Amino acid sequence: MPGLKLDKTDLQIIKILQTNSKITNLQLSKRIGLSPAPTLERVRKLENSGVIASYHARIDPAVVGFQVQTFVLVSLDWKTNKALPSFLDKIKDIPEIVECHIITGEADCLLKIIATDIPSYERLLFNTLTKLDEIERLKTLMTLSTPKQLVLLPLDYGKD
Repeated sequence: MPGLKLDKTDLQIIKILQTNSKITNLQLSKRIGLSPAPTLERVRKLENSGVIASYHARIDPAVVGFQVQTFVLVSLDWKTNKALPSFLDKIKDIPEIVECHIITGEADCLLKIIATDIPSYERLLFNTLTKLDEIERLKTLMTLSTPKQLVLLPLDYGKD
């Protein structure tokens, strides 16, 4: 949220919750040096202001059967009526598309797709994505490995 002032204690709370959102309020209060009531009040303020958007369990896709991860550059056919909104509406119901970013550069959108294996990705590509009228061109970038994947925001970046 632009303009929201976060003090040192707020940043401490965010850093701790980014690494362990299951921490109890009592444990959190001890780590930041406040009593439980003001700690809970600060967490609620961060939630209500949208700084803390949600809490999630981070699942390893490979462990639950998703062996393939791709990024797909999508160039839209702008001659199609309402290409972008129509495309976005159609992809929201495709569960293998776990992220969609509208980008600049050589394509219009970047999709992150997970699949159980190459044949299932191929079926998604040829039976679903290529059938969307809004798409002019697709380019698949296959992920070989992920040596770095941060889930923590660098809250200290640019601060002395």
